[in-house]
Amino acid sequence: MTIDRVAALALALMATALPAIAQTAPPPAPVTAAASTPPRIFVSEGKGTFGGMPLTYRASVEEFVVAGAGAAPGASIFATSYVRTGKSASVDRPVLFAFNGGPGSSSIWLHMGYLGPRRVDMDDPAAPQTTAPFHTVANPDSPLDAADIVLIDPPGTGWSNVLPGAKVEQFYGVQQDALATVQVIQDWLRRHGRINSPKYLISESYGTVRAAAVAKLLAGGPTQTGDMTGITLDGVILLGQAMNLYGMGGGDDRTAVELLPTLAAIACYHGKAPAGCTPEGQAEAARRFIRDTYLRALDAGGALPIEERKAVAGELSRLTGLPLATVLDADLRISAATFSRALLESDARRLGAYDARFTLPTAGAGNDPVADDPAMGQYVPGFVAAWDGYARDTLGVRIDAPYQAIAFRAVNGRWDYGFGPGVPAGRNFALDLAAAMTRNPNMRLMVGAGYYDLVTPLGSAEYTVTHAGIPLARTGFRYYRSGHMPYLGTAARAALTHDVRAFLRPRR
Repeated sequence: MTIDRVAALALALMATALPAIAQTAPPPAPVTAAASTPPRIFVSEGKGTFGGMPLTYRASVEEFVVAGAGAAPGASIFATSYVRTGKSASVDRPVLFAFNGGPGSSSIWLHMGYLGPRRVDMDDPAAPQTTAPFHTVANPDSPLDAADIVLIDPPGTGWSNVLPGAKVEQFYGVQQDALATVQVIQDWLRRHGRINSPKYLISESYGTVRAAAVAKLLAGGPTQTGDMTGITLDGVILLGQAMNLYGMGGGDDRTAVELLPTLAAIACYHGKAPAGCTPEGQAEAARRFIRDTYLRALDAGGALPIEERKAVAGELSRLTGLPLATVLDADLRISAATFSRALLESDARRLGAYDARFTLPTAGAGNDPVADDPAMGQYVPGFVAAWDGYARDTLGVRIDAPYQAIAFRAVNGRWDYGFGPGVPAGRNFALDLAAAMTRNPNMRLMVGAGYYDLVTPLGSAEYTVTHAGIPLARTGFRYYRSGHMPYLGTAARAALTHDVRAFLRPRR
C-alpha cells in the first residue's frame, strides 16, 4: 500500500517524495559464518483448494541475516513462504516474491488480503468491520496453485530489524533496501534449491520502486552488486505503481491530467456521473476529453478565452460530479484533496484517499493522514488483528516482539531517497525496469490499477510506463473496480487473481 498526491500523506506509506539513489553504493559483503547464528525458522503444514485445485503446502516463517558494514551481520529479515508439497511439487514451479511499500510497510496487506492461503474476512469495502474480534477465512483466490509464494518484510517492518552494531542508514534507503532484498531473494533460492525455477515479483505502491530497482540489480554486474549472479526474472507485477517520482507532490498540469480518469470513475461509483455510467466508461470518456480538449486548454493557461474556459469547466464538472464553481475555483486543475472533500460535501461525507469507496462523516474528522483516512482508518484494524492470531495459531510463530505493520517515524521518516534522509528529489524508476527488460528479452510486465485509487491513479500508471522505454509488446495493463489495494472486495479480487494466474503460466 501507499503513495499520495496530497502532501500530508507523504509520511504515510507513500513515495510522494522519493528521490534518486546513488548507483555506486557498495554491495553488501557476504556474512561471515563465525558472526552468524542459526536462523529462526517456524514450519507448519497446510492444505487447501486454490483456483479449484486441492493441494498441500509447507508454510515457513524464516529469518535471513544480511550483511551490514563489511562482513558483519547487519539486519535480520523475515520472509514467509508457502511451498507446495506432494507429488506435484517441482523445481519448475514458479516462485512469486512479494512485498508491499511504504517505505516502512510490512507485507501484511498482500499477505492477508490476497496471497496467503487464508485472508482477513472483509468483503464489504463500503462498510467493513472495525472492531474486534476479526477473523480469517479460507482464500481460494490465492495463486498458490500457480506458484510458490514468498512474502518479504524489509528491515524495520514485521519482525525484521537492524541488528545491534549496524546502522539503520545501511538499510533505510532506496538502493540499500534494494540490495538487501536482492540478498534475501538469492539466499531463499539457494536455501530451497530453487535457483533454476521461474521467478516473479509482485509489488504494491512504494514496493513498485523496490521491484524496479531489484529487477535491475538481480542479474548483478560490476557496477551494481559487484558479482555476476545471472539471476533474471520471468515477470514483474506492479499494483498501484509509484515509480515516477517527478511531480508526485502535485500542483502541475500533468498531475491534474493523470488524475482525471480516476476522478471520473469515482464520481460514477458514488452516483455523481450520468445515469447508467460505468467506471470503465467514465475513465475512457475522461481520456478522450484529455486528448481532444483538456491538454490544449491547460497549455493555454491564462490566455484561454473566458467562454472556452467555461466550456472546459462544464465538461470537467460533468465528468467529476463537482459543482461548476468548484472546478472554476480550482483553475480547471482538480486535486485529490479537493475532490475527496467536495464530491460528497452535500452529504457531509469525505472520501478515502487510498480507496474512494470508503467514506466517513466530515464532522469530527481528525487530521492524521492515515488513522483518519476513511479507507486506511477502517481496514487496517482488521488486517493487524487477523494477522496476529493467524501467525500465532496457524503458522506457529513464537517471537516475543510486536509485529510492525507500518513504521512511520522509525523507517518512513528516516528514509534516504539518495540525498540524505527525507530530502526530496525526483527520479523515474521505470527507467530501471526498462533497463532490466531490455537486457532480458523474455521478461514480461503486468501493471494493475484500481479505478478508485486517489493515491496512485491509473493515469499515472499509464503515463509512466508508456514514457519510460519499457517494451510495451511485453506489457499488459489491467484495471479493477477497487482502490489502492485491488484485492479488497470479492469481484475485484477474483478479477485480479484471474489475471495473475494467467500471467504466471509458463510461456515457451
